[in-house]
Amino acid sequence: MPLDAANRKIFRTAEAAKKLGVSRSTLLRWFHENRVDDVRRDYRGWREFSNREIRRIKRQIEGKNT
Repeated sequence: MPLDAANRKIFRTAEAAKKLGVSRSTLLRWFHENRVDDVRRDYRGWREFSNREIRRIKRQIEGKNT
């Protein structure tokens, strides 16, 4: 779990999915289906999730399921 320039914890897709209580493939499907807004990517194109982004995704999914 690396830190970004502001010393915030950054999670990879599998770690973020675990925090959300879903599989990595489910989280990727949500992005593909535009169920949630995408997150920032690093220089390699890999997604980077902060705790703030994880909370935002959780709110988006909960809001779409009601």
